[in-house]
Amino acid sequence: RLCVPGQAELSSAGMASPPCGNSNFDSGLEIKTRSVEQTLIPLVTQITTLINHKDKPKKSERTLAAIHRVGQAVNVAVGRFVAVGEAIAAENQELKDEMGQACFEARRAGDAIAQLTDVGAPLPSQQDGGVTVFSDRTGMVKAARLLLSSVTKVLVLADRIVIKQIVTSRNKVLVTLDHLERVSTFQEFVQIFSQFGNEMVEFAHLTGDRQNDLKDEKKKARMAAARAVLEKCTMMLLTASKTCLRHPDCESARINKDAVFHRMRCALEQVIEIVTESRSCGENKILPASIYDGIKDFKSGVECLRENLYALPLQSVSGQMEALVERTEDFTDSPYTSHEQRQAILGVCQLVRQDTEQLAHAWVEAQSAHAKEATEQVEVAILKTCQSISELRRELHKVAVGRASDLLKVHGEQLPLRALKAAGAEGNLEAVAEFSRTLTEQKEQLVETCRLLYHVSGSEPLEITCIHAEETFHVIGPQIISAVQTLALHPSSKIAKENLEVFCEAWESQLCDMALLLREINDIFEGRRGALTICGCEQEQTSIAKLGLELRLLSSDVDTEVEKWEEQEHDVVRQSQSLASMAYNMHLFTRGEGLLKTTLDLFHQAEVRPLINPKGSRPLGHSSD
Repeated sequence: RLCVPGQAELSSAGMASPPCGNSNFDSGLEIKTRSVEQTLIPLVTQITTLINHKDKPKKSERTLAAIHRVGQAVNVAVGRFVAVGEAIAAENQELKDEMGQACFEARRAGDAIAQLTDVGAPLPSQQDGGVTVFSDRTGMVKAARLLLSSVTKVLVLADRIVIKQIVTSRNKVLVTLDHLERVSTFQEFVQIFSQFGNEMVEFAHLTGDRQNDLKDEKKKARMAAARAVLEKCTMMLLTASKTCLRHPDCESARINKDAVFHRMRCALEQVIEIVTESRSCGENKILPASIYDGIKDFKSGVECLRENLYALPLQSVSGQMEALVERTEDFTDSPYTSHEQRQAILGVCQLVRQDTEQLAHAWVEAQSAHAKEATEQVEVAILKTCQSISELRRELHKVAVGRASDLLKVHGEQLPLRALKAAGAEGNLEAVAEFSRTLTEQKEQLVETCRLLYHVSGSEPLEITCIHAEETFHVIGPQIISAVQTLALHPSSKIAKENLEVFCEAWESQLCDMALLLREINDIFEGRRGALTICGCEQEQTSIAKLGLELRLLSSDVDTEVEKWEEQEHDVVRQSQSLASMAYNMHLFTRGEGLLKTTLDLFHQAEVRPLINPKGSRPLGHSSD
């Protein structure tokens, strides 16, 4: 956190001073990224040294020399910094005026600090008449404020360049995405998809760096969710488009492809909304209030009565309680909540009502008696109310987590997906329709369970992860059905089969993410750790994700090229395809996904698959080759 130094001096000088921890200086600029904040910390430290030195009666030569060195170091650093800012202004005309003014102010402040710290070797005296840091501390504070304000402005303006790069990259991706959507020949698709892959990798690098740099954990989680969609949709887009090109008259293939393109555009738009802090078409999507937040606010309001009986109106606490109980209807009205669970929740809600009413009664009595502090009656009522509201949180947590655990056990067997794949491969449309209804029912259960987990997740980043999981199940379920319908109409189509596999893998991957989310929610509830966002990668995870996208695009390029070869037994092509597939499977293994489940599977993949040539002769790379 950054603190503007010299708060006392600022006050005595009649200047408003921001509170410690607030990174908004005179310019009103908000620091939103860690990189800008980290850049300012050394400067703040040096200026604090200058301002907060002890005002001793006698000042040694050593003290004077140290102050002089620090002041000059600040000025030199500012000079270098300003030179970079001016270079940025020269290359970006839209920032020229603002950046030029900020650089001018920074240089002026740096010069002022250098002059004020130029105390020289002789000890200054009141008769010297020279203005130094010792005789004009208010001047030093003003110079420091101006310097921090102007340097912050330069950094924030420079940050706009990063935002511009991301927006430009997104625009390039959108243009290519439009071209991809309209292609009519396979050859044209291969050419444009290769360009699209390169642009997506660039976008992944830029947005990954930005995600790691964001200070706001909520924005970080939203960015992670959008990037996760883009990463998974890239492969879906490839196979869905190829399927559409192979079967241009198939309605289900078109529906499948259109859904992927739509989801990618939405994810791209979400990234830009986060980066630029804007809303498309004037929309202002606000997250629904969670029960966890309601409980936290209610308890806070009740407990503050200990300090001040007159802090809140009686109607405020009662209103909060009723709104909280109303939100539990997401649990009690759910068709998947058992009768016993419903009765338990309703029972605790009634207890909360009773305890709140008793608190209100004790509260009114205390106020009527003009009590200056909480009476014993009020204290007991506060404890009982907080205890019952905590019991409500425990009951809701038990229901949500219990249902999620049960669903994950059932879905771990993947019976509906297996049945759908088999029915599609056999061309059995009747069986496909039957198992599609089963999958739709399971999708609805998962969507509703994610909604309940949202209420008990315990942090904003995890709330966003729950919403991401809910949206993913809601979208991928119908996409699996359209993909299997296409396969059932064309059971001999390899690309239709591959397309179905991609969507089924995305479903399974989301189930794995849900299991991790469940573990995080439990950990927070039990106080074992702070909130982490499951779909949000930290720096190492983000690097792995970028690598995975690059590997998958490489693999996809190879697969696409193979489609152009009429002779499928061509050794070099088949071997290249095998190597690309192996690389991506190994990447998935590092993330706990894909077909490789154990270390033994990984070793087997490394030893066997890439080293045996397609016709079963000697291993490639043998000493005699």
